[in-house]
Amino acid sequence: MKEIPQISEAEYEVMKVVWENEPISTPEVVEIVSKKVDWKPNTIQTMLSRLVKKKALQTRKSGRVFIYTSLIEEHEYVGQKSKLFLKQFFDGALNSMVLNFIENEQLSKEDISELRKILSERDMKEGKK
Repeated sequence: MKEIPQISEAEYEVMKVVWENEPISTPEVVEIVSKKVDWKPNTIQTMLSRLVKKKALQTRKSGRVFIYTSLIEEHEYVGQKSKLFLKQFFDGALNSMVLNFIENEQLSKEDISELRKILSERDMKEGKK
C-alpha cells in the first residue's frame, strides 16, 4: 500500500475541490473553496502549497497560472482514514462501530434499511463468484 500523506481537515476541503475538478488552476480552486468556506485567497493558496510539499498534489505552470492534479486517489485517502478511525475508536472492528451507532440511535430506520440493501447486494455478488 502506498504512503498517503497526513492531510488536515482544512487541507482536505481543498483536496475535495481538486479531486472533483482536476486538472484545476489556482484561481478556480480559490473561487470554488471560497464559496464553501470563508477563507481568504492567500489561505487557500497556502493550503495548495502545503499539499504540494506533502506530495498530495502536483503542479505545473500553464502561462501565468499553476494547474493542480492529485497524486493520491480520493478512495485511497478515504480508505486509509476510515481504517485509522476504526482502529482508533473501535479496535478495528466495524461491527462494534455499527452497533455503537445503532445503540445510540444514530442510525435511522432508513439508514438500517440501506445497510440491509447493501449487505444483500454484496451477498448476491459473493454468491456469483
